[in-house]
Amino acid sequence: MLDILTNVWTWVIAAVSVLLAVSATIHAVIRKRDGRAVIGWVGLIVLAPLVGAIAYFWFGVNRIQRKATALNVPRKSPVPLTVTPGEGTKGKDIAERHPGLVGLATLGDALLGHPILRGNAIEPLVNGDEAYPAMLEAIEGAERTVALLSYIFDNDRAGQAFLEALVRAKGRGVEVRVLIDHVGSRYSRPSMVDQLRKAGIPVATFLPTRKIAMMKYSNLRNHRKILVVDGSIGFTGGTNIREGHWLSLEPSSPVQCLHFRVLGPVVAHLQEAFALDWAFSTRKPLEGKAWFPDLKREGDVWARGIPDGPDENFEVLLDTLVGALSVAEERVWIVTPYFLPDSTLIHALNVAAMRGVEINILLPEENNLPLVEWACMAQLHQLIDKGCRVFLGPSPFDHTKIMVVDGAWSLIGSTNWDPRSLRLNFEYNVECYDEPLAEKIEAIVGCKAQAARVLTLEALKNAPFFVRLRNGLARLLTPYL
Repeated sequence: MLDILTNVWTWVIAAVSVLLAVSATIHAVIRKRDGRAVIGWVGLIVLAPLVGAIAYFWFGVNRIQRKATALNVPRKSPVPLTVTPGEGTKGKDIAERHPGLVGLATLGDALLGHPILRGNAIEPLVNGDEAYPAMLEAIEGAERTVALLSYIFDNDRAGQAFLEALVRAKGRGVEVRVLIDHVGSRYSRPSMVDQLRKAGIPVATFLPTRKIAMMKYSNLRNHRKILVVDGSIGFTGGTNIREGHWLSLEPSSPVQCLHFRVLGPVVAHLQEAFALDWAFSTRKPLEGKAWFPDLKREGDVWARGIPDGPDENFEVLLDTLVGALSVAEERVWIVTPYFLPDSTLIHALNVAAMRGVEINILLPEENNLPLVEWACMAQLHQLIDKGCRVFLGPSPFDHTKIMVVDGAWSLIGSTNWDPRSLRLNFEYNVECYDEPLAEKIEAIVGCKAQAARVLTLEALKNAPFFVRLRNGLARLLTPYL
């Protein structure tokens, strides 16, 4: 009798395994947009039918649907003073000031559906030493609203400074909203989410993963960094809220980064992105002049916000990067902590280099994620061989995310050059058309490059065999890193 039951359960488990494997394979082949991801998942499903299929349905299926209409959030929040007649992406001003970038601006029109806005002032802020005081000053001066979104908001010296400023703002009658990615909120204990709630600050977490049923969202993180004060003063870039970025505090794990203060009409794009994420997380829209006031021109930068994520904005930034490399004529600077470009980006970089464009890529000498560093090193020979220059910067670890094209177009924001940022996370960037701004950013990047060493093909080829083997094996994990 026991043998019969054992045989029955064996057949049941086998049947379930085959059914799950077939279902997962069909779903991956039909739904997955990245061919490498399809191959990787199907290989796992075939080699480990039950475990692989369960892993695919748990981690590999994007279940996020954030349609703005369903959330009662207007797809285009009010943006007074956008573009007056005769101006805009295809208008006279862009064509005269940046003739080589008109095609890139037009690409942005097609991808995003909202125009480039003129009249912005954007200021680079180096490390938390410049970014945090500027952000805290803005919160201290808030009169109506504060909207803060961060991937990481640690409960440390930097986090406590922001907590105290937010509490004081709330005490003055300012409406405060704080959104933290749930995974990012767990980098420190006790969680800053609990501290904010105890202080009476309205706070929410993006895609909670505390319950087993929610773990399927663990790869789909909100990696954006946005602060908007009174709907008119914005901050964005790559800097989380944690004391490692505040180098003057002499933290145990120092991190370099670059953040930006944003003034002018494009701040409405930052606020719109926050409002959509807040509504998705709380089902409560942000509306009215307190959040979306009339905005005046503050400078000469033409700019446009670029939201990117695994939902309706899928691969918007990837298309933007390819477009920027396609129009580049003189030089490109890329700074990123995590560099795992797919074949499309590698091809675009190589073609630009072979056209005579100077391609400069600045990466950390020592990465805080060893697997990413190993996989990255296994790819770099493809780029260096075609004429791209790769710089490896010294410690402290550089978390900066920047791209500059021809000293005129700058991309600032939260996105890394890796599959996680470009396909799995929710990111936010701003494209900027302005030579003086690009010159400031290139000066900052140039100082970093002067302290870096140039990586050569010889150095890659002369690495020990087991190092090259390790790197090559790590590269196989690229779609999941």
